[in-house]
Amino acid sequence: MRNTTLCFLIKGDEVCLGLKKRGFGVNRWNGFGGKVGVDENPTNCVRREVKEEIGVNLGDINKVAEITFLFPFADKEKNWDQVVHVYSSDDWTGEPTEGEEMAPRWFSKGSLPYDQMWDDDKIWLPIALEGKKLKAEFSFDKNEKVIDQKMEIVEDFNG
Repeated sequence: MRNTTLCFLIKGDEVCLGLKKRGFGVNRWNGFGGKVGVDENPTNCVRREVKEEIGVNLGDINKVAEITFLFPFADKEKNWDQVVHVYSSDDWTGEPTEGEEMAPRWFSKGSLPYDQMWDDDKIWLPIALEGKKLKAEFSFDKNEKVIDQKMEIVEDFNG
């Protein structure tokens, strides 16, 4: 199972999301991130991906979630199953700028476009945005709707 990353930029009561313009998750709002490289750890990956996708250099980051996503009904060649290391940050330099893959936009935490995001986001993202850390697992049906979930609040991500 591959490791991937996501990062949500936080500015007061606002969250920066990106509209995915191509590839996996196209036309959905999400955080910024991508696949962890062979000689890379999740922390370095999320910094690289955020810089590549929206031109922002992350300062301090906070790991807020570790989520396993399972797609048992997907074409096995797509290999969508993944563990996502989710971070938030209120410390960066530069302004989020649209690139080839993502178009950033600020949203109020209370009015995130959950109907245009992955089905699981409405379940776990509000908890992470409250400052809680969590581990979760979500399984999706062939229409990319959640069919099974497990979630727990954790103190840290060791072990």
